Amino acid sequence: MRFLFLEPFFGGSHRYFAEGLQRFSRHEIDLIHLPARFWKWRMRGAALYFIRQISNLKAYDGLIASSMMSLSDFKALAGSNCPPVLTYFHENQLSYPLAPGESMDLQYGFTDITTALNADRILFNSETHYQTFFAMLPDLIRKMPEFRPLWVVDKIRARSGVLHPGCKFSTEAPGPALFDGNRPPLIVWNHRWEFDKDPDAFFYALGRIADEGLDFRLALLGEQFSRQPAAFAEARRRYSKQIVQYGHVPSRKIYHQWLSKGDIVVSTALQENFGISVVEAIRSGCLPLLPDRLSYPEIIPGKFHADVLYRNATDLIDRLRYRIAHLSEFAGMRKELAMAMDRFSWPNTIDQYDEALDDLAYIRRDQTTPNIP
Repeated sequence: MRFLFLEPFFGGSHRYFAEGLQRFSRHEIDLIHLPARFWKWRMRGAALYFIRQISNLKAYDGLIASSMMSLSDFKALAGSNCPPVLTYFHENQLSYPLAPGESMDLQYGFTDITTALNADRILFNSETHYQTFFAMLPDLIRKMPEFRPLWVVDKIRARSGVLHPGCKFSTEAPGPALFDGNRPPLIVWNHRWEFDKDPDAFFYALGRIADEGLDFRLALLGEQFSRQPAAFAEARRRYSKQIVQYGHVPSRKIYHQWLSKGDIVVSTALQENFGISVVEAIRSGCLPLLPDRLSYPEIIPGKFHADVLYRNATDLIDRLRYRIAHLSEFAGMRKELAMAMDRFSWPNTIDQYDEALDDLAYIRRDQTTPNIP
């Protein structure tokens, strides 16, 4: 069958997911997208762009769109030509943390609501994200001074489900290279260079370790934008001797090469609905240190929670100190964790996505508008 994927924010995990689905699905998927910038304008205006880029909506058995677009606007413009729609929530605007100096703009949370009501099927990228969304949804509605439509909670939940995004790993077998005890461990940061990944907390922990005289190398990877937290420039000065890679690398091949050289991957994220970068690093053999919250308890097998998930900043520093000094003790754990990440690979997840698209396509076209009453 044939589907159309509309991605208003074609970067990071959004691009990664769209391209992966297009490549691995047994269906034909056309992709139309916009650059990953000006997210607020994308949510409000992308529908007006996309509607003029599609020559024949009736040629598609279904439509896929991320939640970074007002689906209600798009369907109003498309009218009866619109096929059934699956909306994929990478994030939502009800629970996303505010940037420094930013205040909550409730209209974007309500755009999520109307998009969800206009979708025929909704998928969240993790159970954690699903639960967070439905925990926050009544709170947003109760901000209305009167005539609160709390009925939307059950309506949205009835068409919602969870599917982890597929991951494209290197072709090499999972697991770490043999650790050379003659060199200091390589610590990897491969997250976006933005406030919600809390780089200040990461570099604070590194600073404490460095002050104690422990030696390490540092690879600062991850997607960068025109504005970056000041912590990275400060780290470049302080850790000039330890940094072996500073900044986004030009290809996936080089990126995976750095991950395969890594020994420890650390997250200090304030917001993480799945964690593709962490999954990739673990699959490449990095030993993870992750906060005991967000989606991390979901993606890490339960038997490793006590070893991998830290409780607070002090706990992170203590665990990082020990791993740097005793990395060879964790070789078996690194191998087992790497193999466990294979469950997120596209070959192991694509059948579930294709089944979801099959179900979407068989919805009667004259029933694609939401049956609200």
